[in-house]
Amino acid sequence: MSGTASVKVTPADLQRLLARQREAFEHDGPPGLRQRRADLRRLKAEILKRRSEILRALNADFGQRSERESAIVELIPLVQSINYMIAHLGQWMKPERRHVSAYFQCGRAWVMRQPVGVVGIIAPWNYPLSLALVPLATAIAAGNRAMVKPSELTPATATVIGRIVQSVFPPEQVCVVMGDADVGAAFSALPFDHIVFTGSTAVGRKVATAAAQNLTPVTLELGGKSPVVIEPGFSMQRVAGRVAFGKLTNAGQTCIAPDYVLVHESDAEAFATAYQDAVKKLHPGGYAGSPDYTAILNPHHYARLSGLVQDAEKQGARVIRLGHDAGGSHVLAPVLLLDVTPAMAVMQAEIFGPVLPVLTYRHLDEAIAFINARPRPLALYYFGASRAGQDRVLARTVSGNVTINGTLLHYAQDDLPFGGVGESGIGAYHGREGFRALTHPRGIYRQGRFNAAMLLRPPFGKLTDFITDFILR
Repeated sequence: MSGTASVKVTPADLQRLLARQREAFEHDGPPGLRQRRADLRRLKAEILKRRSEILRALNADFGQRSERESAIVELIPLVQSINYMIAHLGQWMKPERRHVSAYFQCGRAWVMRQPVGVVGIIAPWNYPLSLALVPLATAIAAGNRAMVKPSELTPATATVIGRIVQSVFPPEQVCVVMGDADVGAAFSALPFDHIVFTGSTAVGRKVATAAAQNLTPVTLELGGKSPVVIEPGFSMQRVAGRVAFGKLTNAGQTCIAPDYVLVHESDAEAFATAYQDAVKKLHPGGYAGSPDYTAILNPHHYARLSGLVQDAEKQGARVIRLGHDAGGSHVLAPVLLLDVTPAMAVMQAEIFGPVLPVLTYRHLDEAIAFINARPRPLALYYFGASRAGQDRVLARTVSGNVTINGTLLHYAQDDLPFGGVGESGIGAYHGREGFRALTHPRGIYRQGRFNAAMLLRPPFGKLTDFITDFILR
């Protein structure tokens, strides 16, 4: 393990890695603003230096992933996030003055954001670069040390992440550990000072359970069935193009991808026609051979998605296949499902692929009730021109973030917190909220030379009674 920042470990090794980082943190103390900015700049420079290597690794892991799409969905958000942290870190680190009661006016109160120590980061496979390195950059900005566990399902990208980290940081500051699900389970059981996990709700429960044994705080970025609500009479061409973009980016393997559509029953056919046209415009040459379309990660997930479509068809759904599959390379062309019912398997769990079910409603409150009857989603999308309808959906539903008249793009807003609620996650990060999540708000009071408390200590007497009665009025 010595001398490398990326190591393949056994569960028994993890405690030693953590102890090494904690000892270094306690010895060196929290880094200052200049050091944190320098670390972030060096991380960014190394990422850009290895751009071609990163894109090749992502393509290798997926079997087919457009280098242009990878640059757009992985590198741009990652670099923008680092730039945003560098620009605003000085403001975030400043002590925050707090109000002092009138009875203690000679004193001062403030909050200092203190690094928590060592942060454990568990990354998923769907965006294996950015969802490992944005939390890492956030941990560095917050002044912490970090251990990163990439997904074992994307080994080529995990290797590149290890090389990036090794080139930038000593292992006592940041290290990358490789391993399978057993290593992941042991990793989440370590007594970190905070854990950031991105992945499925089922695994998130296991991470939270393991972390609870150490009272380790967690930020869980999970998923769920993110709905699209379309206001009656709204432009279906406008909706369809933006839903298709959100659904087919990374072939739907996105935690905030539109999962299903709720459209007024009078607009369902118009939406279906517009969506088919929009899908064809995204990849005019088709999907099986398109170099700009991403494959499903592996045969297991390809078979799972195919099974959802077959189940829906058996239960009476109209299946509209919008292109040809390339099963040998597990490329799944988009599928539109009409006449969908809640009992179908496709409506029971997050789809995580290019399959779009469409359900209808008669009144907007029916759509709201449908969403509220299910676990709270990570994202919600509303399309409409009516402020009343928009406000009603926002007020009566609970979700993670929302994009109005679009999809996905709330994720790219660095000044918005990103996180779920309920089964879609705990806590939030990105920008300021990420910095706050990975720091401790240490409240500090400096007593002045005189204050009322000096008159409220023994020996008690009539003056004590007078001051007490005065304060309690």
